[in-house]
Amino acid sequence: MPLDSFEQLYEFADAIPEAVGIAVAGGADPTVLEALRTAHDRGWVIPYVVGKEPEVRALGKDVRGFTLIDSAEPAPSAVALVRNGQARLLMKGQIATPALLKAVLDPAPGLRTGRVICQVVLMEIGERRFLLADTGICIQPTMEQKIDIMTSAVDMAHALGVECPRVAVMAATESVTDSMPETLDAAELQRRSRSGEFPGCIVRGPLSFDLAYDAAAAVKKKLAEPDHAIADIMLFPNLLSANLTVKAIMYSADCRFGGILCGAACPVVFMSRADTTATRLNSLAVALKIRDFQGVKGNE
Repeated sequence: MPLDSFEQLYEFADAIPEAVGIAVAGGADPTVLEALRTAHDRGWVIPYVVGKEPEVRALGKDVRGFTLIDSAEPAPSAVALVRNGQARLLMKGQIATPALLKAVLDPAPGLRTGRVICQVVLMEIGERRFLLADTGICIQPTMEQKIDIMTSAVDMAHALGVECPRVAVMAATESVTDSMPETLDAAELQRRSRSGEFPGCIVRGPLSFDLAYDAAAAVKKKLAEPDHAIADIMLFPNLLSANLTVKAIMYSADCRFGGILCGAACPVVFMSRADTTATRLNSLAVALKIRDFQGVKGNE
């Protein structure tokens, strides 16, 4: 069974019995306010918009039903709303990523869990859906960090309806070579998966993008397990490869996508400040589906 589609996620969000509080760090952004407007009107969320209130109101957007919280430090103020239980989700608005992460990772008032903070993106191209990680945070993850990132992505896949997701550990080639250390890590992750170390998923690697995406390519290259070419999760070796891949797809393919930060005490709706209203709404729909899933939520 494939990952939930965005249509399915919207239907799920429409059916939730009670709107969920969401704290928005940096609300002076028209696409953020537009996404919140739609989500509020559909009964998904109760928005707490944190930032400089005059700047938020100056945008001229409809903020009826929103709670505007004037703050010169929107990130810690938004995180505090999650800590005190007013909000169950956190959303990145018009604020720099380092400022948000500083508040999330603050040892005392933050949302740390001991898990690696990483971005997982749900990508939908036609009928094909897959997760990509980590596309936004870890620059050069260690082996242990890769395992933690993979765990978050697998947990997210479980929450999105796949009982045993197929994980493709990405590289430029399917051949293991000392000159490409990421292929060594990929082969080790595959070996440890086959020994039973990672229950709840199947790990293959190293795999190039064509072998992770297209079963026909796997057949042509005589891969032993061509069915794994339809990967549910693509685990990248570093931020450079992941970010370039996801943005290339976003800007060149007819696709839908949404991104979440995993590893904190709640899902964080997290995309670029350049993203559209539709993408922010997609990300909200993903967050609502996974908000109660322990693996994404972290170990509190």
